[in-house]
Amino acid sequence: MRFLERERLELDRFLPGLDDALASIPLGQLECVGTNSIDLFRQAGGPGLVIPPEFRGKGADALAAVRVQRAIGSRSPSLAVATTMHHFSISSLLLLADRGGKEWLLLEAISTKPMLVASGFAEGRPDGKILVPAMTATVAEEGVRVTGVKRPCSLAKSMDLLTASVFLPAAGGEGQQLAVVLIPAADPAVTVTPFWSSFALAGAESDQVNVDNALVPNDLVVRTGVTEAGEVDEVQTAGFVWFELLMMGSYLGAASALVERVLELDRVVESERLRLVTGVEGAMAAIENIARQIPERQCSRDLLAEALLVRYAVQDAIAAVVPRAVELLGGLNFMAADDVGYLAAAVHGLGFHPPARTKMAGPLTRFLSGDSLEIV
Repeated sequence: MRFLERERLELDRFLPGLDDALASIPLGQLECVGTNSIDLFRQAGGPGLVIPPEFRGKGADALAAVRVQRAIGSRSPSLAVATTMHHFSISSLLLLADRGGKEWLLLEAISTKPMLVASGFAEGRPDGKILVPAMTATVAEEGVRVTGVKRPCSLAKSMDLLTASVFLPAAGGEGQQLAVVLIPAADPAVTVTPFWSSFALAGAESDQVNVDNALVPNDLVVRTGVTEAGEVDEVQTAGFVWFELLMMGSYLGAASALVERVLELDRVVESERLRLVTGVEGAMAAIENIARQIPERQCSRDLLAEALLVRYAVQDAIAAVVPRAVELLGGLNFMAADDVGYLAAAVHGLGFHPPARTKMAGPLTRFLSGDSLEIV
C-alpha cells in the first residue's frame, strides 16, 4: 500500500473523480482566490458526503469522512478547510433530524441540489468566546430578525445557506437561550465583502458575511440547550466533535502532502523518511480513534474533551513533522516552486481555529478534575 492510498481510495469511493481532478491542477491554482475547487467538490456530490442515503446523501460515516478530508487536504488545504465548515453544520442538522425534526427536508435538498452550507457560528475574535454569537436577533411575529457580521466565514462566495448562532429569550421565559438560524444566501439582507488578505488558504473563500435585518422563519430557527455559562448541550457537543475531527484530518492532509514529497526522494535516508511517516500516521491513528467512537458517543462531553486533547496533540505532531520535512526537501525544492513554502505556512491554520489551546487549558484541566466541561 502506498502512502495516502487508503485515504484517496475513500475519496474516490464517495466522490468519484474528485481526486483526479484536484491532482491535475497545480497547487497554486487550487489555493488562490477564484479557484474552481469548490465547484469541483459540488459537482462530485460533496455536499452530501456525511448525509445518510435515506436523505439522498453519500452516507460516509465519521471514519470515512475524516479519511476523505485528509485526502482532500493533501491536494487542496483550502478546499478541505472550507468543506469542513459545511460538514460541521450538517452534523447538527443530522442529529436533530434523528430526533424527529423536520431537518430531513433540508438535508434532502442539500444532497440533491446540491447546496453548500457556511457556518457563522464561531467568531474568530482573539478575545471572543466561541459560544458568544456574532449576530443579534429579535423575535418577530413571522419569525426572527437577525443582524450582524461574521468574519472570516469560509464558503462566503459559494454558500447557499448560512448557519448562525443567536441569543433568544428562553422558552421558559427567564434568561436567554442559544439558537441556530439558517439564512438563505440569496436573501437580499445577506452580502459578502472582502476580508481575507493572507495568501494562505485563500481558496477557502473566508471573507466577511454581513446580515442586515434578515427575517428567518420559525421553521429555520433551532433552539439549543446551551447556557450562557458555556456548557454545551448534546447537539452542539456533537457538532464540536465533528468540527475538531474533520479539521484535524484536513490540516494533517496538508502536512502529509509534504511528507509525501519527501518519500519520493531516494537521497533522503530511509530512517528520516520513516520518522516523518511515523509522526503523521500516529496523529492519524489518534484522530481515527475519535472517529470510531462517534456513532455511540458523539453527544458525550467526555468524547469532546478527548477530541480537544487529540487536536492539540495533532498540532504538536504537525509542528514537529513539517519543519523537518521542509529541511529534508532542501533549498532547491523550496526555491524552485511555491508548493513547499505554501504547505508549510498553511498547516499553521489548525492552531487558529477555536477553541484555542491557551483558553481551553483551564477548562480542560478542571474537567479532568471532575468539573463540567466549559467551552471558551
